[in-house]
Amino acid sequence: MKLTTMTQVTVDGVMQGNGAATDEDRRGGFERGGWAMGVFDEETFTFITRTYQQADAFLFGRRTYELFAGYWGAMGPGSHPIADALNTKPKYLASTTISDPQWADTTVLSGDLAAAIGELKAEPAGELQVHGSGALIRWLLAHDLVDEMTLLIVPVVLGQGARLFPEAGPDIALDLVESRADSKGVTIQVYRPNGRPQYAPATAD
Repeated sequence: MKLTTMTQVTVDGVMQGNGAATDEDRRGGFERGGWAMGVFDEETFTFITRTYQQADAFLFGRRTYELFAGYWGAMGPGSHPIADALNTKPKYLASTTISDPQWADTTVLSGDLAAAIGELKAEPAGELQVHGSGALIRWLLAHDLVDEMTLLIVPVVLGQGARLFPEAGPDIALDLVESRADSKGVTIQVYRPNGRPQYAPATAD
């Protein structure tokens, strides 16, 4: 399976607290939640929905899993196409604290996480999607397990909050697969990791 990620981020790279409630995620004194609500046009909403629908399975970190299970997992069949995708397809959870997940069709990946995800990726076809789950995405990138990443970049600078990419982490070269802007100024960037960047050699002054 191809492992893909989709992340809503600000121009300064913040992904924390994008949801509807300003108090959804106040870790670290974060006070600017809800910044992604109402900022997408209908074409982008359709793109997001179709992305969920094309998944064959989902992979979550613990925090995003609990948020999604409490919201999307509580919806009945036919209530929303994203809920239908999430509730009817296999879900894999990378967690050392949850051993008995209540969201149906969830498998907890324990032990060697890289090996477990490698086995999923070794399946001959399909798409394994990661939504939210910033800590997990950073870990996946550090272990060269991401095949494609989509960034929905909202035209706002927050100046605080947890960022998708850490201040100190692996350097990653990216190939741009697709790029467009919607009518509200949100840009959609699709990248494929391509090893490590090449740096210009040092020159003598």
